[in-house]
Amino acid sequence: MTESPEFAALDALSTEELRERAFHVARKHLDVGFYWDIVQHLPDAENAASLDGGSHAFGPTLDEWYALFREFEGHDFGDDEPLLRAKFIDYLLKHDAPK
Repeated sequence: MTESPEFAALDALSTEELRERAFHVARKHLDVGFYWDIVQHLPDAENAASLDGGSHAFGPTLDEWYALFREFEGHDFGDDEPLLRAKFIDYLLKHDAPK
């Protein structure tokens, strides 16, 4: 299977740059589902469980999610880095295509 030029270009980026680009696109599309999917794979995912706001709350706003992820800026993703890189690349290939 031959990889596309778009995939190769994204794969050449650092994980941090992939994260920044994917978060920018997700924020632009108000894609809370993307953030929730990613937070479940972060090294401190158990701390993220408190972000659901409980059964009597609407949960965090998109800006609160974005602020949470800004805290992970430049941090090591540990053993989950390959999985997160793949998620960032997949998201960008699907949602950041030229219109």
